[in-house]
Amino acid sequence: MDPSPTGHLIGYARVSTRDQNLDRQTDALEAAGCSRIFTDKASGKLASRPELDKALDYLRPGDTLVVPSLDRLARSLKHLVLQVDDLRQREVGFKSLHESIDTTTPSGRLTFHVFAALAEFVRELIVEGTHEGLAAARERGRTGGRPSVITEDKLLAAQRLLSEGKSMTAVAKAVGVSRPTLYRHLESLDLPEVDAPGALTPAE
Repeated sequence: MDPSPTGHLIGYARVSTRDQNLDRQTDALEAAGCSRIFTDKASGKLASRPELDKALDYLRPGDTLVVPSLDRLARSLKHLVLQVDDLRQREVGFKSLHESIDTTTPSGRLTFHVFAALAEFVRELIVEGTHEGLAAARERGRTGGRPSVITEDKLLAAQRLLSEGKSMTAVAKAVGVSRPTLYRHLESLDLPEVDAPGALTPAE
């Protein structure tokens, strides 16, 4: 179901180092009407961004997540596609100010459908790659990350649920791990990356 803009605008901003200033991004988010803004000072390459996790948990159906630009939200094109489709499945809108993306408008809703189709493709890549990734990890003497956090059985269960079209949020909850943990372990298996001309490059 496509979200309707009935809730709050929730902003998220990020800079890569503590020396950089968030004011330009937060000013833009305030001007866009955000009632609450979460901020991180962390590299886009890091899986752990605590304030982004808080922002995603804070969102409710009808809310809209607003970011200054796409590279503030995601580490890679694959990560971006899964994040935006996760919002769609939660009936949360998405706006990126720099790229003028707004999924809460009638014309902008087409963007969500494009992301949904891409997300299905990404999930298929994950399903195809999980067994190969686990086998390669075993050959290197590890089982896909930190066994005390997520086991091989949980990864396989996550694979099955993803193949059924479940969102990353729903899958993480079902296997009993956090969403960032699931992302991190799936990416640690060296699964195929979605690539395309002009693909998102993580900003530092």
